[in-house]
Amino acid sequence: MSIENVTQIHLGIGNLVRPQWPAGTASENWYEAEYRSFTNQSGSLFGGSWIGEPGELVLESYPYNEICVMVFGHVALVDAQGGRKDFRGGDSFFVPKGFSGLWLTLQPSTKIFIAVEND
Repeated sequence: MSIENVTQIHLGIGNLVRPQWPAGTASENWYEAEYRSFTNQSGSLFGGSWIGEPGELVLESYPYNEICVMVFGHVALVDAQGGRKDFRGGDSFFVPKGFSGLWLTLQPSTKIFIAVEND
């Protein structure tokens, strides 16, 4: 491996991906976009930047382990029992694969993320 394998993550730059969620799980105003800066050959490891607009997403089982670093904005996760954690610009957090609950984007938000689909 050489320096050519080192990848910078720039906000809003990368391979645009619009995650697809099951019908009826996202609020009418839900909007998100990922800009993937890197991925491995199998696609099970990827990361980059994410933007989201205010809205709500029901998560029956989060599809991957994800490390998030909030750049700006405000999001919250609410578990199936009603427990809630809020995250704002400068906060970092980990969402485990299989998390069930709600993802709330409360303000226009941007994060840097790394996701791993397999355990």
